[in-house]
Amino acid sequence: MSTSKPDSPPPATPASDPAPGSDPIPGSDPIPVDGGPTPTAPGRITGAVWTALALVYVVWGSTYLGIRIVVETMPPFLSAGARFITAGLLLAAVVAWRHGTAALRATRAQVGSAVLVGLLLVLGGNGLVVLAETSVPSGLAALLVAAVPMWVVVLRAATGDRPPGRTLAGVLVGLAGLAVLTSPGLSGTVRLSGVLLVVAASMLWSLGSFSASKLSLPGNPFTGSAYQMLAGGVAGVIVGLMRGEHRGLDPTAFSTASWLALGYLVLFGSLVGFTAYVWLLQAAPLSLVATYAYVNPVVAVALGALILDEALTWPIVVGGAIVVAAVVVIVSTERRKK
Repeated sequence: MSTSKPDSPPPATPASDPAPGSDPIPGSDPIPVDGGPTPTAPGRITGAVWTALALVYVVWGSTYLGIRIVVETMPPFLSAGARFITAGLLLAAVVAWRHGTAALRATRAQVGSAVLVGLLLVLGGNGLVVLAETSVPSGLAALLVAAVPMWVVVLRAATGDRPPGRTLAGVLVGLAGLAVLTSPGLSGTVRLSGVLLVVAASMLWSLGSFSASKLSLPGNPFTGSAYQMLAGGVAGVIVGLMRGEHRGLDPTAFSTASWLALGYLVLFGSLVGFTAYVWLLQAAPLSLVATYAYVNPVVAVALGALILDEALTWPIVVGGAIVVAAVVVIVSTERRKK
């Protein structure tokens, strides 16, 4: 969930990246936050929304590859924690520089909400994906994260708000594509524990996305994003220390590729991708934002095949086509509703 994903996002995020990746509450409108920027008018989808969505599509799709390269020589939770702490501090600095330190102010309740969402998206959604990618190929991790819509539909139904028929049909089509895409990967060639970790990550990412649309977050969405990344990053470092990842740690053994991948994840996966995702949660229909969960796997599988020589078979090609069709169904449905 590239804030993974799960990384991903993650996110988003921050995940994330995806990371976990969703049809979080299809059809719901963003909840205004007192004192913050006015969300995009729900009656139309602007160019800014499409630009941010494209960033989440492409950047978070690539974070699965970046995570896989990072964990080749770096410990999972410590590297993920360092990534989000660095990105959170950078984002906070940018917000203070452009809008003044007053833009970083938030009520205790808003900070608490940001911390909760950060733990769900960054630590749970993204962190578990990072851990899973120590044994699961990047493309398969992205494909499993695409199951996020299923969990969000469950959450939505549990609150008594059922998705429109066409949106539900798009989700079902996406899940059918997921079944085709993952059929070769679950034949015993990867660890079941890794697969279950990604599934758990997708559930936590769904819950974080769902919660973000309901809670009172800091008025400035970028301030909220910074707090979420800092909270998830600090928690990731704590979990890494509890797992003993610091024992025998030798930074000189980290490969150049891992360092470069970590830098990419900080600047693009976290700072750009996760921030775009958090902004979209307030500025666009959540069901439209959720379509990244279908596109990210296509990007991740393509990059995994091209750069890491991960298998590219006919089920992946066919499943990818089905996933794209699901995106078209969901997006077209949302545009007709507006």
